[in-house]
Amino acid sequence: MISVDTTLQPNQLRTKLQRFWAVSAQKIRLINEQYDPANGSPVFTVGGKYTTRGWTEWTQGFQFGSAILQFDATGEIEFLELGRRKTLELMAPHVSHTGVHDHGFNNVSTYGNLLRLMREGKTPHNDWEANFYELALKISGAVQASRWTTIVNGGAGDSAAGTPGGFIYSFNGPHSLFVDTIRSCRSLIVSYLLGHTFQGEGDKRINLLERAIGHIRATANFSVYYGNGRDSYDVWGRTAHESIFNVNDGQYRCPNSQQGYTGFSTWTRGLAWAMCGFAEELEALAIIPDDHLTGLGGRESLEAMMLKAARATCDFYLDNTPTDGIPYWDTGAPMLYKLGDYLSRPADPFNDHEPVDSSAAAIAAQGLLRLGHYLKQRPQQSQNSDSELVNAGEKYWQAGLSVLNALLDEPYLSLNSQHQGLLLHSIYHRPNGWDYIPDGSRIPYGESSMWGDYHLREVALYVQRIIDGGLYYTFF
Repeated sequence: MISVDTTLQPNQLRTKLQRFWAVSAQKIRLINEQYDPANGSPVFTVGGKYTTRGWTEWTQGFQFGSAILQFDATGEIEFLELGRRKTLELMAPHVSHTGVHDHGFNNVSTYGNLLRLMREGKTPHNDWEANFYELALKISGAVQASRWTTIVNGGAGDSAAGTPGGFIYSFNGPHSLFVDTIRSCRSLIVSYLLGHTFQGEGDKRINLLERAIGHIRATANFSVYYGNGRDSYDVWGRTAHESIFNVNDGQYRCPNSQQGYTGFSTWTRGLAWAMCGFAEELEALAIIPDDHLTGLGGRESLEAMMLKAARATCDFYLDNTPTDGIPYWDTGAPMLYKLGDYLSRPADPFNDHEPVDSSAAAIAAQGLLRLGHYLKQRPQQSQNSDSELVNAGEKYWQAGLSVLNALLDEPYLSLNSQHQGLLLHSIYHRPNGWDYIPDGSRIPYGESSMWGDYHLREVALYVQRIIDGGLYYTFF
């Protein structure tokens, strides 16, 4: 399990972050100079060079969003101009893309970050530019919400059990709920907060907040396990990558996995998406008026449901990750047993049996930090003393800092000036064999992914703002 440094403070990462942002700038320039966007969105590196992989177009927003985050952290205007120009030139197809579940990745990372910076006063305000970003975000949320499957809600203890619900279905089709899609609830929440009216047949109004909450509830009920005996592998906090439904009657059928080993093991990047997604949606819930939540279950019930899922997934990560906080790609990967007691020592990305996935660590670190901050703030906001919440919040917070601390060093931070990636030892799709395996190795290692690089920048910015005393960083 993770060895948490209980004494580590954000300010102690200042020097590492200064080096990090310098390396990050060099990587952004390198990709901009060398990668041809006519080849499609860059996805992952092969031999240190970014290449594409035709499946869905879900990573381009991370490329240009990275430049925007770089400006946010350093104030270097070249990166703002790059991110703004490329968003204008290339991101419009992602706004209207009806075939993916990834709007919260592509469009909140670009249009969303640009609008956020303007509203924070970090870029000059311009009504037309702000309106352009707002329109893109409004439409993106509506397009994402249109990928809707109606189901029967379930889950022990859920006040909505047995009532109609639904989820944003994955690119696999209407039967498929992906755990990672919880981060695309951001696009619905942003569109709702911007006051967008989403309409369907006969001008019927569709409540974007209702659909976001519906998807969050479905993810909590079906993608996350709580040790209640759903199957033989029901362990507190484990996740299934995919949940399968019968679209004829809306009934849940079984767990499954696309990028993990099986539906009965835990793909660690999917686990990390859940950790981060539930934590950031809890933060968003706090600014939504009570009367908007009344018909959706009410604040108390919704917060309890989301907090349970956030804590369960974070607990599972803490207990099932090597001591340095970097997980192997799946907790049930078939050759892990050959590594012996691998949870009692740091992860080994150069082993002969199973790859680690550093991108899962980058995503998980942000989830741990956000949940920790949320729990530590709750007693203050309610003016009640709750030592259990504060202690739990401190545990998650320190764990998040510990994971980030490991990622900001070699062998994970890419210091080779010719390697286009920023975060090394990321894994894309182990079952399909898409990841590059170096000569002489049995497993993939040493490569980067666009989502891994982006999310390391995102969690670095989160901590950087805390160090600098800046505004607390949220997607909304």
